[in-house]
Amino acid sequence: MTTDTPATSDQLEIFLATVPGLEAALQREAHGKGFKGAKSTPGGVTVSGGWHEVWRANLELRGTSKVLVRLGSFKVQHLAKLDKRARAFPWGETLRGDAPVRVDVTCKKSRIYHDKAAAERIEKAIRASLGVEISPEAAVCIKARIFDDICTISVDTSGELLHKRGHKEAVNKAPMRENLAALLLMESGFTGDEPVVDPMCGSGTFVIEAAEMALGLAPGRSRSFAFEELKTFDAAAWQAMKAKANNTGSAPRFHGFDRDAGAIKMSTANAERAGVSNLTTFSRQTISDLTRPEGEAGLVIINPPYGARIGDVKKLTSLYSALGATLAARFGGWRVGLVTNSRELAKATGLPFSRKTTAFSHGGIPVKLYKTGPL
Repeated sequence: MTTDTPATSDQLEIFLATVPGLEAALQREAHGKGFKGAKSTPGGVTVSGGWHEVWRANLELRGTSKVLVRLGSFKVQHLAKLDKRARAFPWGETLRGDAPVRVDVTCKKSRIYHDKAAAERIEKAIRASLGVEISPEAAVCIKARIFDDICTISVDTSGELLHKRGHKEAVNKAPMRENLAALLLMESGFTGDEPVVDPMCGSGTFVIEAAEMALGLAPGRSRSFAFEELKTFDAAAWQAMKAKANNTGSAPRFHGFDRDAGAIKMSTANAERAGVSNLTTFSRQTISDLTRPEGEAGLVIINPPYGARIGDVKKLTSLYSALGATLAARFGGWRVGLVTNSRELAKATGLPFSRKTTAFSHGGIPVKLYKTGPL
């Protein structure tokens, strides 16, 4: 967006934040969902469109964690200039006077370097313009990024992070976020038409996401969003969009296993809340007892313990070795996707992983997705 130019309602610059390292996967998802001009950029993907596309991104895209709309930008070199520009900004085109707002500012490589002081100027400008309440608890968040003396104003249209689908109440140790699980399923070649097995399912995230993807269920169908409190929101149009979003139909079955009875209980309850219990099964079982389900081959996807998270590499080598031996012996024709932070542990499985891996960050830990072809 050019400096000093506010966004127009039909050609918004929409930023889809995602897991660093998985921008290309989200770009493919956005393109496949019909979003225009999908371009990968560090930390996310940009697309263009109107407010309906903003709503649809929050509702339908599985791989994004936030949907931000860039409202405009202007040059600032000191706080007095920021105050003047912020007071002239067209806040009333986006914000309502009766909906509280909070402001988040980051400053980098700029003459304005004090985040808090900058935030105070923008808060005062919004309050003066609309009489709106400024509250740290507000669902609507204005994000200002001051970089190289250019202030870019965006609004967070999601509110809570989008991995919070509204279904998973119970989680186990080191849980995987839903948006990350969805991207890793996509990166492993899953398109919804094959069975999925997770031998260490934890709270069931991979299995539930796969079942939802197969049924065509919109990930945001059960939750609310910050954009519902913006001036640009149309409740009737939103309800019509939600009604068209879910395309349920027939699908293969999806299976989760774990040696922990508590994990199985959590997974089963989470699947019921998500409305996919008819397609999912969760059973208490050790790796050595794992057997392939009846029917066609599909995808085995696993997020096992790894060194920096639970135990060190040496202690986990035998687990990875047993996992690889079981899959090689009993899952002929199936593909495998394995998440780990250790090449040594991946090698310990003995599985024929491709040299091409997908590197990303999980909980601040650099990890990779290792993939095989059909075993």
